[in-house]
Amino acid sequence: MQLAAPITPEELAQAEDVDFEQEKESWNTYKLKDGTTLMVKLVLVGVKRLKRWAPDGNPIYAINSQNVLRLVNVPRELKGKVKETTFKPV
Repeated sequence: MQLAAPITPEELAQAEDVDFEQEKESWNTYKLKDGTTLMVKLVLVGVKRLKRWAPDGNPIYAINSQNVLRLVNVPRELKGKVKETTFKPV
């Protein structure tokens, strides 16, 4: 499969913003060798459709996203000392 050429700033400037609705955002779960369970979720923030097409004729999209990370079941021996928060509820 041929890889597409990198997207240029000019192409991004000319790309069309595409609205979207969240249908499902699933967590990917990984068991680390140190015993920690790592959960990661990609959250879509924005979508642009370029004025370029893949060899199969499909449009090419650029996305803006954030990764959300959760740690669960962290072994006690891996945890550091809890720091006192500077946040004071009002």
